[in-house]
Amino acid sequence: MQVEGSDYRTVWMEEGTVCLIEQNLLPFEFRIFRAEDYRDTCMAIATMIVRGAGAIGATAGFAMAQAYLENGSDPAFVETARQAIKNTRPTAQNLFYAVERVYKAGKASVAQAVIEAQQIADEDVDACRRIGELGNTLIQDSCNIETHCNAGWLAFVDYGSALSPVYTAHRAGKQVFVYVDETRPRGQGARLTAWELENENVPHVIIPDNAGAHLMSQGKIDMMIVGSDRIAANGDVANKIGTLEKAIVAQHYGIPFYVAAPISTIDFTCPAGKHIPIEQRHMDEVLYQTGTNDQGRMEKVLVSSPGSEAINPAFDVTPAELVTAIITEKGIYKPHELATLE
Repeated sequence: MQVEGSDYRTVWMEEGTVCLIEQNLLPFEFRIFRAEDYRDTCMAIATMIVRGAGAIGATAGFAMAQAYLENGSDPAFVETARQAIKNTRPTAQNLFYAVERVYKAGKASVAQAVIEAQQIADEDVDACRRIGELGNTLIQDSCNIETHCNAGWLAFVDYGSALSPVYTAHRAGKQVFVYVDETRPRGQGARLTAWELENENVPHVIIPDNAGAHLMSQGKIDMMIVGSDRIAANGDVANKIGTLEKAIVAQHYGIPFYVAAPISTIDFTCPAGKHIPIEQRHMDEVLYQTGTNDQGRMEKVLVSSPGSEAINPAFDVTPAELVTAIITEKGIYKPHELATLE
C-alpha cells in the first residue's frame, strides 16, 4: 500500500532489523520503528506498535529469525526467545503459527530461519490479495458495509483481510460506502481503518460502537465484514471485543455477517471458541484516551471517573452459527466446512 506516494509493507526485515509502521502514533504521525533484536520486536508486539493477526504473525516470525541471528548456536537462548515471543500476545493464532514455522526451519540453519520468516510474510500478502478477489464477489454495487476494529493492510503485511474486498471492489469501480466502528477502547477503527480508507479515497464515516444496531434497523447496512485473531476448528471466531454484539444484531436484522481471514488464522487444534484464550489488557486503555492537542502534540488524558477501575478484555468469541461465511484465500466457506481445509 502507498503512504504519501511511497510503497510500504506493515513490517519487513533489513539485515536483522525488523522495521515496523508505528501504529500507536497513527493517524497523527507516520513513523518507522526499528527493532534491533528479538527483545525489541517482542516489545513492539506487546505494546501494539504492531497489531492485527497477520502483521503480528509476520513480526513474530521475524523475531524468531532474529533470535537465530543473535545466537543460533545456543539452543537454550533460542528456546528462551521462542517462549518470550509466544508470551507477547495470547490470542493471535498467526503468532504461534509463525514462531513454530521459523523455529523448526532454524534447526536446519540460521539462513533457513530468515528465509522462512520472509516466506511467511510473503504468503500473508498473497493470501490477503486473494481474499480481496474472492470477497469482492460478495459485494454488490452501491453496497454499504460496516466493519469493526482494523483488519486492513495495517493489520497484515499488506492488503488486509476484511478491508481487502472493499479495496478490490473500490478499484473495480463499484460504489462502496464503509461505516467504521470507532472500536473502543483503543479506537483502531476511528484511528487506523479510517486513515486507511482516507488514503484509498474510499467513502466512509466513523460511527460510535453503539450505533450499529440503530443503523441496521434503518436498513443502512447491507453487510458486515470483520477480521479474526483466531478461528476455532468448529468455526467459532475470536475477534476484537464488540464483534459478538455486532453479529447478534446482524442476525436479528438478517444482515450477512462475514469473517475474512487467511488459513493461518484457523487453529485446527482448538475444538471450539470456549478454548481460545482471551487477552486481558491494562485498564488504562479504557480509562484514558490518547490524541493530539491544538499544537499537534500527543497527549494522554483521563476520560473516566477518577478512582474508578475498569476491565479490558481485548477479544470476544462469536459462535459459528452467527457467521454467514468465512472468506479465506482458498475460498469462501461456511463455518462447518473449515474441517476440509485441515
